[in-house]
Amino acid sequence: MSAPDGSPVGAERSIGQLFASATTEMSALVHDEIALAKAQLKRDVKRGATSGGAFTVAGAVLVFSLPMLNFALAYGIRTWSDWNLAVCFLLSFAANVLVALVLALIGVVFAKKAKKSKGPQKVAASMKESAGVLQNARPHPRPAALEDGLPEAKAIEAVARSSS
Repeated sequence: MSAPDGSPVGAERSIGQLFASATTEMSALVHDEIALAKAQLKRDVKRGATSGGAFTVAGAVLVFSLPMLNFALAYGIRTWSDWNLAVCFLLSFAANVLVALVLALIGVVFAKKAKKSKGPQKVAASMKESAGVLQNARPHPRPAALEDGLPEAKAIEAVARSSS
């Protein structure tokens, strides 16, 4: 097994190698966050397309069903009651408008879901945070105790290596 920079795990690595490894991993993280933002944007575009499709279907139902449904419903109401034929036609038109309103409400629900989505904004904020961390990163100097070879320092160094 080896570290991202190619050196064997457990081997002494210099501060420069550690810093290069951290920089490489931060770069990979930024690339992954960009891919996540693209995926979330694609999902939001699909929701918007669904909303547009629902509005289109609502309009098509209203336009294409009005003549046939109005006549059928109006004559059906006239058959069941003794109302004036004009009132029957108005009632059939109201039923068609009600169907179109339900479909339009479905479109509004999907449009609000697409508008509310905060996925890309969250990823953008995370990317800015990662870039800020990377810009402010500097290798820290090793404490003098580690260089002197004190027993406590060696134990601390061994624990630090085993936890990474």
